[in-house]
Amino acid sequence: MNTILVVDDEKSVRESIKLILEYEGYSIHFAENGPQALAKVQGGDTHLVLLDVKMAGMDGLEVLQKIREKNQELPVVMISGHGTIETAVEATKLGAFDFLPKPLDRDKLIITVRNALDRARLTQEYRSLQERVEGRLQLLGESAKIREILALIARVASTDARVLITGENGTGKELVARAIHRQSKRADKQFVEVNCAAIPAELIESELFGHEKGSFTGATAQRIGKFEQANGGTLFLDEIGDMSLNAQAKVLRALEEGKIERVGGTKLISVDVRVLAATNKNIEAAVKNGLFREDLYHRLKVIPIHVPSLREHREDIPVLVRAFIDDVCARNGMAGRIVSPEAMKKLEMRDWPGNVRELRNAIERLVILSPGLEVDMNLLDAPAAGSSGEFEDILGKGGTFQEFKERAEAAFIKRQLDRHRWNISKTAEALDIQRSHLYTKMKRYGLMKEEEEARDVGK
Repeated sequence: MNTILVVDDEKSVRESIKLILEYEGYSIHFAENGPQALAKVQGGDTHLVLLDVKMAGMDGLEVLQKIREKNQELPVVMISGHGTIETAVEATKLGAFDFLPKPLDRDKLIITVRNALDRARLTQEYRSLQERVEGRLQLLGESAKIREILALIARVASTDARVLITGENGTGKELVARAIHRQSKRADKQFVEVNCAAIPAELIESELFGHEKGSFTGATAQRIGKFEQANGGTLFLDEIGDMSLNAQAKVLRALEEGKIERVGGTKLISVDVRVLAATNKNIEAAVKNGLFREDLYHRLKVIPIHVPSLREHREDIPVLVRAFIDDVCARNGMAGRIVSPEAMKKLEMRDWPGNVRELRNAIERLVILSPGLEVDMNLLDAPAAGSSGEFEDILGKGGTFQEFKERAEAAFIKRQLDRHRWNISKTAEALDIQRSHLYTKMKRYGLMKEEEEARDVGK
């Protein structure tokens, strides 16, 4: 049952609100003034506050401000018999959910309370989901190298200093960037990521700075760029070493002036963005070879953080393996898996050229494909079932292009069914099609489990 705190110095108002809301199933508590209200909110069992603006001593706006200093998410609805637009605007700026005039309209009160509690619930669900997701996106490890990185993150996160993160592919450079953002004063704002290597050189400026309608062929509408999207928050420029020199010049200008200009635009737009950058390239060598601007390099490298390869901190592999197994099992509703000491030793001795990313993918494959509770290390290097022969068979049968597409589609669906152990719902979700559509495809291509196929042959 949701508990609502009614704060008003008029007993008649408190009682009328109680009469309305208790009938709707809410538990009602009272406070006659600001200090009483703050004391009850401090107790932690309040889900919503109905707060009068005009009270003797500490008024409602002051109470709201003090509540927000301690609790950013508790919904507060202001009520007043002397409400003005200015008061409502001020209350909204301080974080009030809504503003209700006296005398209170019964239906409006019920709807507002319901909406405020629904939003608080959705916010809490979002926070819980975010915590679960962030738990999968944390830099894990107990080695001296990882502890050193975590300590450095803690020191620089609260500042606005730019950070250049270096390291091989798959080492966790993005995780470092996200950790910095998560611990920064910008944590409640956007974390916007741009993979500079994945965007063609001719489109990178539009991606970063946006463009105006008609600024080039295909620009049919105005586009807001990543710098504007990240305003107030953090912009993560991944693979910065692949950015063109022309785009580098514009990024440099944005960092120096705190302003950007959309492609095809004439107006400078102020942006407040903390820039974090990452690369797997040797930027110093790129600077010497004229492939990267030296002035931008020094602008980005205020704080350098190097993420070591997994080969350099093998002692963290058991920690990573356990975390990845728990994550895969939780996401797929599977029982926990066991890794024998011998299997763990094999995992620790591998070179892992793809680093932590490769290890995560390998563990997911082992957990899903291992038939028992103990992971089967024989699956680690086993080729995909029928991988090359199956494809050659599809190509070699000839026929029309339509026939080739149907053979390829049938093989792909069969592979997904096997991967999801013939769970139709999970397979349909993975393929992003309706279950009924999947059943139609299976019937069309004669796809069935091996044991069912065997029964049909024996008939």
